[in-house]
Amino acid sequence: MTIEINIFTKNLGLTDDIRKKLTNKATKLNRFLKQIDEARIDLTYTKSARDADDRYVAQITLHGRGFILRAEERAENIRSAIDQVIDKIHRQIERYKGKRFRSKADFKPAREILIKKMAEKGKKDDTPLIARRKHFTLSPMDELEAIEQMNLLGHEDFFIFYNANSNNINVLYKRRDGTYGLIEPELG
Repeated sequence: MTIEINIFTKNLGLTDDIRKKLTNKATKLNRFLKQIDEARIDLTYTKSARDADDRYVAQITLHGRGFILRAEERAENIRSAIDQVIDKIHRQIERYKGKRFRSKADFKPAREILIKKMAEKGKKDDTPLIARRKHFTLSPMDELEAIEQMNLLGHEDFFIFYNANSNNINVLYKRRDGTYGLIEPELG
């Protein structure tokens, strides 16, 4: 299966040499993870960067069946930024494959692994841990009712609700500028 590769630039000219390099490197990612459908590559030159070493930005986003992986790197030239972002996305692919394709025989409960690691280190670990699970009933409502409920309940960050208009579960969140955003998930 071939990957659809989309390359976008901002404040930067794209030479044939760089396009060829990106296409080759993005195509090779398919060797490591077969489910990649699309690779979006964004190259940017930022003149106002504080440090001259951070002026060139390379970002790659991989879309596939059931996952999205994204990496961004900054460097003093575009070629270095490209090499660094490819290395970074490769590490993310390996980490994703390790989590996703681990065989059932090797499976151990996360709690057991965390307790063992914490005992070995003798200090707190930075590994994320689900501290609490919450179950609740969703009532159908429209977006305006959801905003009202969010404010009435004192939820300042987000509110999950069943959208009566779209018959889907949506997430309403408050943006920094005081407006609201709506996340409408779709199954992939």
